[in-house]
Amino acid sequence: MTGTRVPAATGGGKPAPPATPGPPTVRPGRLRRRLTIAFVLVAGISAGVLAGGSYLLLRQARYDASLHAAAADARYRLVLAGQFLPLTEQRRGELLTSFEGSDRHVVLIAGETWPSDPAYAPPLTERLRATVAAGQLGYQRGPGPTRLLVVGGRIPGSTAELYVVTDEDDLAAGLEQLRNALAAGWVLVVLLAAAVGHSLARRTLEPVGRASRAARDITEGLLATRLPVAGRDEFSGWAASFNEMAEALEAKINALHHAQERERRFTADVAHELRTPVTALVGAASLLHDHLDQLPTDARRAGELLVSDVVRLRRLVEDLMEISRLDAGREAVQVTDVDVPGLVRRIVAARGWPDRVTVDGDPLRLRTDPRRLERVLGNLVANAVQHGGGEVRVRTARTGDRVHIDVDDRGPGIPAEHLPRLFDRFHKVDPARSGGGSGLGLAIALENARLLGGRLTVHSTPGVGTRFRLDLPDVAPEGVPSAHTAAESTGSTRMPGAPGAELAGDTG
Repeated sequence: MTGTRVPAATGGGKPAPPATPGPPTVRPGRLRRRLTIAFVLVAGISAGVLAGGSYLLLRQARYDASLHAAAADARYRLVLAGQFLPLTEQRRGELLTSFEGSDRHVVLIAGETWPSDPAYAPPLTERLRATVAAGQLGYQRGPGPTRLLVVGGRIPGSTAELYVVTDEDDLAAGLEQLRNALAAGWVLVVLLAAAVGHSLARRTLEPVGRASRAARDITEGLLATRLPVAGRDEFSGWAASFNEMAEALEAKINALHHAQERERRFTADVAHELRTPVTALVGAASLLHDHLDQLPTDARRAGELLVSDVVRLRRLVEDLMEISRLDAGREAVQVTDVDVPGLVRRIVAARGWPDRVTVDGDPLRLRTDPRRLERVLGNLVANAVQHGGGEVRVRTARTGDRVHIDVDDRGPGIPAEHLPRLFDRFHKVDPARSGGGSGLGLAIALENARLLGGRLTVHSTPGVGTRFRLDLPDVAPEGVPSAHTAAESTGSTRMPGAPGAELAGDTG
């Protein structure tokens, strides 16, 4: 409890204003949620400050009004009490009796303490007693189950003190109802702000959502996707720019597609047109090969070169025909049971490499297209024999539902700068070499591996050797369309104990 002079103080024991919740922790999420939270925070803090400030001002005003009314009543009662001087026992009783029945109670101190109602006789603070003893009017408010305001002063013409006690429970109850109403209003404002903020954020960010969906549609190949342009705001300008970008992208992709189609048709047409004359050349070269020993020594060398070049030309035309069929998507997979180590041994025996190629691995079977698997393994083994040098080893193994076929050589290896383009068509590690393949073997192997649902990878370290790995499923997918998409068949593997560059694909 506190006591002070009436003119200089307005009371003590102010309750704290309603607590305003701090900003919630914003977790990463969509922009709509963040905008809604920001809107709620601004509205909640603003409404909380307004409600709390209004409550504090009104509370102070009500308590000040109660104090001023009690002070005026105390002055009147002090003047009235002066008429009962001197305070004999009889007059003291008359004085206390005269205050009965009013809404305020008094405490008379004249040597002893005599309250008009014992229920309203709060303890008086030393500060209040000192203020009254100095001849001034003072007051005190004390917290408790019953809120009492005590205003006291000295009775004029005597040393007796009279204290007027006012019950402020009704005032406190009214203020508490006001505080609850303001808190409920603040909650309603926050909920309304959340609903309005969510609606505004959704409407504001709807163009962003449409742009995101449009970008996703374009990514999936729907190049005709466009955004509606309505109004002249920033989003409309953005939509117009997006549409211009989409139109330019569609035009460029169509141009690239037409160029690719022309290239494919050109390759197919060239291979088809060359097929007939090359067939005739092959027949003539075969006849020439049978009679090479009858030619003069000077002409024999030229004949051997001619026969060799005709054979290379035939292989090139055949590879071009196969590439054109793969690009056109006309190749299908015919699945059957295949003995993988047996297939590799047949390939090695048919090409006359049993003394150069070692085949390791336990009996291993899977369901796949034997013709395409033979094409892939034949190209890999031929590449290792012709360009790898040293011993060539083919290993087969099973890991779970996958089959791994490794083709290793101990040749000079492939320089790291060639690995990124190793599976490009017509790419050769040594462009100056005149012998060997056309540079299409590994591109064809890669496309066939993709048709089998597999992945073809390579790892090479110069001076150590090269490893190609074919990773196949137990059962190859049937009816897979073919296309030259190296990215779908890429991967990487690492030769044990040999660090180096990694790349997925096949060689030529």
